[in-house]
Amino acid sequence: MKDYVLNNGVKIPSIGFGTFLAKDGEETYRAVRAALDAGYRHIDTAAIYGNEVSVGRALADSGVAREDIFVTTKLWNDNHTAEQAHAALDESLTKLGLDYVDLYLVHWPNPSSVRSERGADGWKERNAAVWSAMEADLDAGKTRALGVSNFMKHHLDELLKTARVTPAVNQIRLAPGVYQTEAIEASRAHGILLEAWGPLGQGELFANETVRAMADKYGKTVAQLAVAWSLQNGFLPLPKSVTPERIASNLDALDVTLSAEDMETLKNLPVQQGADDPDVVSW
Repeated sequence: MKDYVLNNGVKIPSIGFGTFLAKDGEETYRAVRAALDAGYRHIDTAAIYGNEVSVGRALADSGVAREDIFVTTKLWNDNHTAEQAHAALDESLTKLGLDYVDLYLVHWPNPSSVRSERGADGWKERNAAVWSAMEADLDAGKTRALGVSNFMKHHLDELLKTARVTPAVNQIRLAPGVYQTEAIEASRAHGILLEAWGPLGQGELFANETVRAMADKYGKTVAQLAVAWSLQNGFLPLPKSVTPERIASNLDALDVTLSAEDMETLKNLPVQQGADDPDVVSW
């Protein structure tokens, strides 16, 4: 497992284990334990996932030293003020059973509740307020790095007008067939690492004959091919599974070098579902 180095000097493992849609309780607990047993040292969760307690229990029971695990969680959309942001991180830390997380993200840049309460441009004030609180929490040692999720160029540009700390990460939907060029370029212009959520697609990759044939050519599974594509693009993929065999298998993508032609084919793959527009989402 290799590391990326964030723009604040913190190291982050180059593949993370995603827990989105993993049910709280035994499903999440067993999945995270299986991931740690398989060699993952980067666990990604969020307040809205509802599974922080189970993630924390798995971390505690794993026997892996806290300093050897990179933990990410996220600020949900119902937090609009600095006070709410402080309280939200404290609540996540309590649920996780941790004194600090390694990375704390603003989950979405323009929640529907902000639009309804504050108007079309309300997200600007909201993001500035919660980011200021997160910067204070960074100073207090409650997190080692700050980042954003689902931010497009205009969201980043606006945040950086008032931010004291540049985001270290932008976690967006990236997968073969889902390549958000403008957001990628805007993030990289500020030294912001791209994390890929949903890096295995939404199920369409596994039925695609072109992708299956390409995976066979490299002697890999479709999932391993997708992870390799993310890594070769310089993204940090967050594959998710609750099956121990697949959890371990998804790590076996570090020895693959895809040809330039195959990288381009995967980039431009036609898919049914792209990335959600963060300015019109209903959550």
